Amino acid sequence: MSDRHSRHSFETVAIHAGNTADPLTGAVVPPIYQVSTYKQDGVGGLRGGYEYSRSANPTRTALEENLAAVEGGSRGLAFASGLAAEDCLLRTLLTPGDHVVIPNDAYGGTFRLFAKVVSRWGVEWSVADTSDPAQVRAAITPRTKAIWVETPSNPLLGITDIAAVADVARSAGARLIVDNTFATPYLQQPLALGADVVVHSLTKYMGGHSDVVGGALVVSDAALGDELAYHQNAMGAVAGPFDSWLVLRGIKTLGVRMDRHSENAGRIAEMLTRHARVTRVLYPGLPEHPGHEVAAKQMRAFGGMVSFQVEGGEEAAVEVCNRAKLFTLGESLGGVESLIEHPGRMTHASAAGSALEVPADLVRLSVGIEAVDDLLADLQQALG
Repeated sequence: MSDRHSRHSFETVAIHAGNTADPLTGAVVPPIYQVSTYKQDGVGGLRGGYEYSRSANPTRTALEENLAAVEGGSRGLAFASGLAAEDCLLRTLLTPGDHVVIPNDAYGGTFRLFAKVVSRWGVEWSVADTSDPAQVRAAITPRTKAIWVETPSNPLLGITDIAAVADVARSAGARLIVDNTFATPYLQQPLALGADVVVHSLTKYMGGHSDVVGGALVVSDAALGDELAYHQNAMGAVAGPFDSWLVLRGIKTLGVRMDRHSENAGRIAEMLTRHARVTRVLYPGLPEHPGHEVAAKQMRAFGGMVSFQVEGGEEAAVEVCNRAKLFTLGESLGGVESLIEHPGRMTHASAAGSALEVPADLVRLSVGIEAVDDLLADLQQALG
C-alpha cells in the first residue's frame, strides 16, 4: 500500500485509492478509457506510459492501484477472469517438473485448471487438508514451488490458518497463494499474515452486482509483481476498461456490503442449525465450526457464504434448490442478490470422482443483502 493510504481505514482506502479526480474536467470518478491505442509524442515518447491497452489502460491502472491498496500489497494486476489470473500466476511461477500442494476443498474451476490443463505441461500436484498445517507439510516434496489455499473454502467453508501455513511454506522455500474471494480484503488480509500472492475472482464480492467478470492478483514483492506484469502483457488476458470501471465502483461499497452479507448469513446459519431437515451447517461463524477460532482470529467477520446438508440425499438437496423463490438458482456468488445452488451438479461437477468431490446432499447459499426475514421465510418454505 502506498504511504498516501497506509494511515487510512479500509473503507476510506476503498473509496479513494486509484480514484484520482480527472485532471481535465475534475470528474471524481475515473473515466472509462474505451481505447485500444494512444498517440505517441515522437517515436518512443509515450504519454503517461500508455501505448496499447493490452499493456496498460488508465481505467485498469486505477483499478490495479486500488486492488494493491485494499489488500495492502505493492502491486495489483487485473485480469479478464479469476481463472485468467490463476493461469497467469501458475505459468509465471512454475516450470515442468514443479509441484504444487492444493487444498482438498477448492473451487471446481481451480481444480480443473490443475487437473486438466496445468498437468499437461508437466506440473505435478497433490491434495492436502490445508486446515491442518501438518498435512500440508507432509504433502511437500523437494519440487514444491507453491502451496494453494482457499479460506474460507468453496464450497465446504473450511478455514486455513494463513500464518501457520505461511510458516510451512517459508520453511520449504515455497510461495503461499491465498484465494481471498470468499473473504475479500475487507474481512481478511492474507499478505499481512504471510501470504505471497492473493488471488481474487473480481466477479464475486469485489464487483458485487453480478454484472462483471474479472480476476486479480496482488503481491507484496515488487519483483514478483514485475514478473507477473510481464506475463500479463505477454499472455493478454487483461481486464477491459468497462469491466475495470465496474469493479472499481463495486469496491467502494465493499465494506458496507460485506457487513450486511455477514449479518444476514449469520442469521440464516443459526436458523438452519435448528431446522429438522438440515443435517449439517457449514459456516465459520458458528461456534461449533472446527475452524471458528482461527476464523475469528484472522477475519473481521465470517462472510456471506453458507453451505448445508439435508436429509434425503442428493435428490432432496436438488429439490430444495428448485423450490427456492427469492434465492435465485444460479452459479457464481457475491452479488447483492441471494443465490442458491447444488455444487455437486453445478459449480463443482468437474471435481466428481476426485479427492475434491463434494457431498451429494450439499446446498450452497450466497446470502445477499435483502431483508433477512424475507430470506429466512424463503428457505423455510424451500425446506418444507
